[in-house]
This record gives sequence, C-alpha cells and structure tokens, in this order.
Amino acid sequence: MNTAVSLAVANSVSQNLAGLNLRDFLFAGTGFSDKLSSGWEQTGDPHNRQITLMEVLQGSQIRHGDSIGKALSTNLKNNAVPLAFAVIGIPVIAKVATKVLRKPILTPMNRMIKMTGLDVKV
Repeated sequence: MNTAVSLAVANSVSQNLAGLNLRDFLFAGTGFSDKLSSGWEQTGDPHNRQITLMEVLQGSQIRHGDSIGKALSTNLKNNAVPLAFAVIGIPVIAKVATKVLRKPILTPMNRMIKMTGLDVKV
C-alpha cells in the first residue's frame, strides 16, 4: 500500500512539475516510452511545458531559450493547486481507505496470504 501511495504521489509531482507522467519523465527517449528525449518537441501548450529527466541531467535549454528552472517554475505556478491536493490528499485518502477497509477486506486477505507461507502484508 505504501509503495502504491508513493508511486501515485511521484506520478502527480512529475505530471504537475514536468508535464509528463512518471514513466515518460524517467524514460523519454528510450524503448520504455514513446516520448522523445526532448520534451519541448511534444507540446504546444505554453502553460504546461514538458520536461524530461534527460533534459534536467543535460541542463539543456528548452523552448525559446527558457531554462529548465524557468520551465519548472512556470509549471509550478500553473499547477500549484492540483499538486498540493495530490501531495496532501493522496496519502490522506489512502490512510482513510486503509482504516475503513481494514476489518472487512484487508485482515482476511492478510490471513490468507500468511497461510500460503508468504511474509507479505497488504
């Protein structure tokens, strides 16, 4: 459950700051993503600039000579509310859902997993 929450928050952060989902942000320009290694070639939306990890590591200039920092700042200003909701809301919703579902679903599921001999908890 913690891994799923962490991945959901990381995906939201990359979506709101870099304009790409986590997979495309990390793997753009490789066989794991259909995005090009340079995010600026893929969007015409000036309010949500796409930035890839490759661009961050190279420190390259994106669209019209803007720096990576300026593009991240623009994305942060435009997406501050959804980002704040995701970073705060996703863990809160997961915690409430876990407490609500603990007795009727999670506890019996963990017992069944334990009977199989696996040392894993949901």
